[in-house]
Amino acid sequence: MNSLLQRDHQKIKSVLSKTQQLAGEYFDQQHTLAPGRFVENIPMTTLPEKGIGAEATLDLFQKKYAPLITNSAGPRYFGFVTGGSTPASVAGDWLVSTYDQNNCGSNDSIAPQLERQTLHFLREIFGLDENHFGSFVTGATQSNLVGLSLARQWAGEQLGVNISDDGTQGLAQVKIVSATPHSSIFKALSILGVGRKSLTKLPSLPDRESIDLQALENFLIANANYPVIVVANAGTVNTVDFDDLAAIATLKSKYNFWLHVDAAFGGFAALSENFKHLMNGINDADSVCVDAHKWLNVPYDAAMQFTRHKELQLKVFQNSAAYLTDPAQSPDYFHYTPENSRRWRSLPAWFSLMAYGKEGHREIVERNCACAALLGERIKASYSYKLLAPVRMNIVCFTINQNNISGDAIRALLNAVRDDGRAFFTPTVYQGIPAIRAAFSNWMTQKEDVEIAWTALTEIADKMNFHFVTN
Repeated sequence: MNSLLQRDHQKIKSVLSKTQQLAGEYFDQQHTLAPGRFVENIPMTTLPEKGIGAEATLDLFQKKYAPLITNSAGPRYFGFVTGGSTPASVAGDWLVSTYDQNNCGSNDSIAPQLERQTLHFLREIFGLDENHFGSFVTGATQSNLVGLSLARQWAGEQLGVNISDDGTQGLAQVKIVSATPHSSIFKALSILGVGRKSLTKLPSLPDRESIDLQALENFLIANANYPVIVVANAGTVNTVDFDDLAAIATLKSKYNFWLHVDAAFGGFAALSENFKHLMNGINDADSVCVDAHKWLNVPYDAAMQFTRHKELQLKVFQNSAAYLTDPAQSPDYFHYTPENSRRWRSLPAWFSLMAYGKEGHREIVERNCACAALLGERIKASYSYKLLAPVRMNIVCFTINQNNISGDAIRALLNAVRDDGRAFFTPTVYQGIPAIRAAFSNWMTQKEDVEIAWTALTEIADKMNFHFVTN
């Protein structure tokens, strides 16, 4: 054995202790570290012939690179929809690396058993029945990809084509519709060979991102002779708008179409008495995407996919080899997911769900929504900014209160806020208007964090001398 490997193996407790110390220092500083930063490209040095060992590498990382980490897991990071990592999920994630299970089997380890238990918990949260088969994947993009790959298989079979065996012939006849699809939907369609341009965007309701149901029904009538895939949204990224899932599900009794629901973060609305009605109808979906490293607050990477059509999932992902199990005898995950080798990414979610239960995760959702509402109230009372949409749940979409505001001005403001170190936001465009999007999904965020971020936003806007519109 290499001498450095042998030494590190003998000193593994010291290595882990030092790692714990470094992690502890980070957690101690999460409320003060800058949530965003700009880091210059580092030089690409040559790999040394002889290594320096684990402890020396930890020292090097701690001194040179750890200070440049972005505190995106902290309470004032409002960019994208990024959760943090609850204490229990961090513990689970450390053990994932320790045990290093290839989570593909069925009864040869407890790992897949706990994955199934975790998925059972999550089905209960989202209101999905036991007919929904599920698995953990890397993120919402992969979850949407899996769901749409099943939809593609279904559409092919409507045309008499087994796409998993015979290829994508005839897919030009498949119709795909949505009102406000996430960018990952287009990415998935590109990967699947269906094509980004295959998606038809239908009108939304006035001043909404929710699909116009009459426009959808008219489309279904006009395309009754074609396989149709409807991509519904349970929480849009700009305004957390929900399509009327129950009404769309009702249409399934009249028309033959595949319903895919992208509930990447909005699915956790089901935890709250105030918002769970938005998830009505989800159980009738053919495939569902939900992300875990967003509002469930577990470490990257983790998401879930669910489907009522396990047999189609087997057709798409079955892995055939002499040394592998028969899927009829064993529900091994490598027959149902894109990966043959899978990280045990369900364990952090299991830890967090067991540690805090429905009540704990409900409190996170409702506190985040209260924080978003508070920011919305501050914006309404402000001369510097204006809301572009109602604050429905945990995202606030707003802009600088100036006529003909430009994207460059938004980016300049947000760069200044980032460099100030008190908060981090990301730019967006809403109904053609350059805007700012504040997403609240971190388990640590409190109303005090909103006030700190709001002070930064107003002070920096004043310093930049924007010509605000008089209300």
